Amino acid sequence: MTIHGTVHRYGSDVDTDVIIPARYLNTASGQELAAHCMEDIDPDFVKNVKPGDIIVAEDNFGCGSSREHAPIAIKESGVSLVIANTFARIFYRNSINIGLPILECPEAVANIRAGDVLSCDLATGVICNETTGARFQAHPFPPFIQHIIDAGGLMKSLKKAGGTT
Repeated sequence: MTIHGTVHRYGSDVDTDVIIPARYLNTASGQELAAHCMEDIDPDFVKNVKPGDIIVAEDNFGCGSSREHAPIAIKESGVSLVIANTFARIFYRNSINIGLPILECPEAVANIRAGDVLSCDLATGVICNETTGARFQAHPFPPFIQHIIDAGGLMKSLKKAGGTT
């Protein structure tokens, strides 16, 4: 799977309360969560994000609470990939569980700016900055995790495999 989109850039320690503020956690609607995604750190995010766009951040992206609302809000807003130096472990796992691709690649993060256009081959982990021509190598997911992401999340992958949920 190849992802292509424009970069929205953030710093370190972007926590789940910034990704989706707690005041909006009274809904399970992905569309409602997406309508408020990143609004406390970037009030124009929902106006500017387009389907396929990519978030690039520095260290410890998704720190804070363990709720799945944060990656759901990101995915439902149209973001197709998050690239960071590091992720909070629970955010990392929650992202895989809901089928949001994430990659750790410090070299890419150091050389990508807001507004750059990227393409990324998830199978190989190759990130191409189409704006600058630079290429970076992230570690691709092992096949079993790629299968979960390709299916749209853990529950969907189990249904496709014939499991019961």
